[in-house]
Amino acid sequence: MIKTIVSTELPIDEQFRIRKNVIQNGKKDGLRFCVVTGTHGDELEGQMVCYELARIVTEQIDALDGTLEIYPALNPLGIDTIQRGIPNFDLDMNRIFPGDPQGTMAEQTAHAIIEDIKGADMVIDIHSSNLYLRETPQVRINVQDSKWLVPFAERLGMDFVWVHGAATVLEATLAHSLNSTGTPCLVVEMGVGQRINHKMCRRLVEGILHLMQTMGMWKESPKDRLPLPLVCEGDRVTFLNAETSGVFLTELKCGINVSRGQTIGQIVDPLHGRVLSTVSSPVNGYLFTIRAYPIVYEGSLMARIFNTEDA
Repeated sequence: MIKTIVSTELPIDEQFRIRKNVIQNGKKDGLRFCVVTGTHGDELEGQMVCYELARIVTEQIDALDGTLEIYPALNPLGIDTIQRGIPNFDLDMNRIFPGDPQGTMAEQTAHAIIEDIKGADMVIDIHSSNLYLRETPQVRINVQDSKWLVPFAERLGMDFVWVHGAATVLEATLAHSLNSTGTPCLVVEMGVGQRINHKMCRRLVEGILHLMQTMGMWKESPKDRLPLPLVCEGDRVTFLNAETSGVFLTELKCGINVSRGQTIGQIVDPLHGRVLSTVSSPVNGYLFTIRAYPIVYEGSLMARIFNTEDA
């Protein structure tokens, strides 16, 4: 069943609408599982995940015991124009939650989204990386919520769980706002902006169904046993930043183990045919982020590595 949760008049005889697909079977008062994405219009991995989930659960409806709600586009104008924020408002939608029922159109929209989702038994908030970085499939959790949420994250079958420190800006995100109300929300990050990695998307679909199965909402067993992720807690992430401007060349992909001193890539000067800088790992660890966009400036983020030394 398709339901509209936000409907607002636009200036020239058009409608701004946010809709969800509600798929229900079994107990009317059963568990409620929400999958949300499209908060940033240039992050597209979630579109395939929503499609696959809706298709699989609809085709195997008897396996569902509860309610699955799919929100594919929290920022439909951004998706239409492939823009990160809300067009014409110069706003990052994931920085205005929990919103304000008496505020601007964007703030009213954020408030309506929170009111509609809160109370769910689980929420998966799907993001892609930006155009510049490629991320291995991972779950990101605020340290304040780690004891509560890490056990759920471990059932999603992702490569990596990053328990990061609290930051003021995170208080305005969808996930923080929901977790603050007692509604568990896991943030999934994967891939690269403006692209869809089919393999990663199918992995997340499998992980979501596995989590639903462990919660007692999905009667079908997963095809294979899902691996446990690496869990990074505390200050164990090493950031590699460019020492100079140039073109970054690498043959590595994220999601691999690297050794101290191993070459991650090189920053080169195409005009003179010179290597300007060699980017090397300062630690033994797990490479979970790597630069995807090759043009870099001094200080640009090149990679993130989970330092596994003495772990």
